[in-house]
Amino acid sequence: MPKMKTNPGAKKRFTLTGTGKVKRKHAYHSHILTKKTNKQKRNLTHSAVVDKADEKRIKELICA
Repeated sequence: MPKMKTNPGAKKRFTLTGTGKVKRKHAYHSHILTKKTNKQKRNLTHSAVVDKADEKRIKELICA
């Protein structure tokens, strides 16, 4: 059976941490920033951890 290929879209969007969690960026930070408050934009810059319910599915895409 051939090897699973890494999903290129998932490879660009997610990274694995040292402990095996999956990191992601926040959405809504690419355009139409004028109507968003400074606090909102600042909080969108921080990365977040993927929810446990979605973690297995994403790991299959990036750890192929």
